[in-house]
Amino acid sequence: MSGSIENLLVRNLHEVFGERDPARRATVIEAIFDRDCLFSDPRGQHVGHRALDDAVVTLQAQFPDHVFSQIGSVNALQDNGRLAWAFGLPAPTAPGQWTGRCRRETRGDLGA
Repeated sequence: MSGSIENLLVRNLHEVFGERDPARRATVIEAIFDRDCLFSDPRGQHVGHRALDDAVVTLQAQFPDHVFSQIGSVNALQDNGRLAWAFGLPAPTAPGQWTGRCRRETRGDLGA
């Protein structure tokens, strides 16, 4: 896992959750997440690279035309950060757009 907390959150949004190509997404997951990473969503907790990828695939299959977009800048403090996002149809005024926040906590040296 390497990079600043800001970079990790932005990559997670666009290159993991926003990536539709399985090989590219898997490469990024391996690069920015520990092997025992934990991702939580309304469906439960997902531990590890494969479980994270499965959660992304499930979300993308449920909403095939939806995209993620970043709202504002990343808020970071030491090894913690959060990023506000929107999820919906590509048009900025599309109805039914959801918003939320990603939170990331890292352990130890970000350069490890």
